[in-house]
Amino acid sequence: MSVTLLIEQLINGLQLGTMLFLMASGLTLVFGVMGLINLAHGSFYMVGAYVTALTSVSTGSFPLGLAAGVLAAAAAGAIVELLVIRRLYGRSHLDQVLATFALILIFSEGTRWLFGSSPLWLSPPEALSGSVALPGGSRYPVYRLVIIAVGVVVAAGLYLLIAHTRLGMRIRAGESDREIIGALGVNIRRLYTLVFALGAALAGLAGSLVGALQSVQVGMGEPVLILAFVVIVIGGIGSIKGALLGALLVGMVDTLGRVFLPALFGQFMSPSDAAGAGTALAAMLIYILMAVILAFKPKGLFAAHD
Repeated sequence: MSVTLLIEQLINGLQLGTMLFLMASGLTLVFGVMGLINLAHGSFYMVGAYVTALTSVSTGSFPLGLAAGVLAAAAAGAIVELLVIRRLYGRSHLDQVLATFALILIFSEGTRWLFGSSPLWLSPPEALSGSVALPGGSRYPVYRLVIIAVGVVVAAGLYLLIAHTRLGMRIRAGESDREIIGALGVNIRRLYTLVFALGAALAGLAGSLVGALQSVQVGMGEPVLILAFVVIVIGGIGSIKGALLGALLVGMVDTLGRVFLPALFGQFMSPSDAAGAGTALAAMLIYILMAVILAFKPKGLFAAHD
């Protein structure tokens, strides 16, 4: 195993982790404040990717497409909260799961009806299409480094928002005792709409950024949603700090496992058997990681209400 390959895969894991953080932070924020299980969170990821791709192609401006994707996801989140989610507060988690699963089907079929089933393709902006040299002589795409930087900026921004603003104070209070802050004059419904729209915007940002690395297609948010749920369970439901650490752990374990486990098994197995066994075990690694962590920390690494 070369040092260059290891460095490259570590950066890949960091990039995957930051993308998962963008997804998981919105998901855990919504659950922490509202107590809502939102299976439709991946649909906002898809909305962001589609709007970014369409706007970028039609205007020729990736930054404009990125802004449009984030705003469209936030607007979709606000509308969904007003029309559907608002009726689910206080209902059982089973009702929430069924209702938000229905939203997945509505978003998917609506997107297929509007844009067809063929995937869309979006290239990174020309200014970010280059690469930088890594130790050992290989090169790494600049755009992937930008995704990491965006994740760091968003993490810092969320910390400042939650820890040092009046809105953040209300969010923290809403996590602790929503009845009390309602009695103190805070508009709970408006707060919930803002939080839900913020969570949707973060998912839309993740989809908008990743849309330039893979095809934009119907249902692209569901696989990422599964990973996001793993992240928030590992990190602790309702904890932004836990979502960040959990996302980095999942990103690193998933990336390194998929690359190095087949090579490790290849030391004592035939190439075909090693590839099959390594790939199968790599796909299970993040769930094994989750099981081990929950065995010692049943509420996750940073349980919000410990």
